[in-house]
Amino acid sequence: MTKDNERSEETKERKPSRHGFVALSLAAVVAGMVGLSFAAVPLYRIFCQQTGYAGTPQRADVAPDEVSDHTVNVRFDANTMPDLPWSFEPETNEMTVRIGASNLAFFKATNNSDEPIVGTAVFNVAPNSAAQYFNKIQCFCFTEQRLEPGESMEMPVTFFIEPKFLDNVSTKHISDITLSYTFYRSDKGQGVAAAPTESKGKSGS
Repeated sequence: MTKDNERSEETKERKPSRHGFVALSLAAVVAGMVGLSFAAVPLYRIFCQQTGYAGTPQRADVAPDEVSDHTVNVRFDANTMPDLPWSFEPETNEMTVRIGASNLAFFKATNNSDEPIVGTAVFNVAPNSAAQYFNKIQCFCFTEQRLEPGESMEMPVTFFIEPKFLDNVSTKHISDITLSYTFYRSDKGQGVAAAPTESKGKSGS
């Protein structure tokens, strides 16, 4: 057998192993991408909550001791996705708040369908530059809320605007802030997974 024939035979023997290595590498890449896609949503949510990115308010345990006489007008906006047959609205459309002071607002949701439905709310603050100073202490966002047919629920939001809001040149002149919630259906295609709860005072952080 000539050297050329020997090289040809060696090449034929090597090809399957190389192809197998490439296939395994591609499979690993695909698996990694799938894993990242599942992790992306919670990681993005945590990032937004920690930085105020995309108009996401911050989280806090208590309001600060420092309260300013400076006030801003906070407007409340409520929306639902098309596939969620709920009525959802703020009980107060807007309020004037002092910087640093703790405030309490309520939203009300009603299930207008003839079946129990679980919904989850997401939220944001506008303008985006104010989000990093808008802190929520108590909120129903990102927590599944179950409503029986015809049931209504009051959902509280406790919040404050951090005093550093007045130190930032990009925010200290802002006079109006909008806190907006959007409810979407979270039980579709999965059955109702949440347990029944009381119709008032239910909240999540």
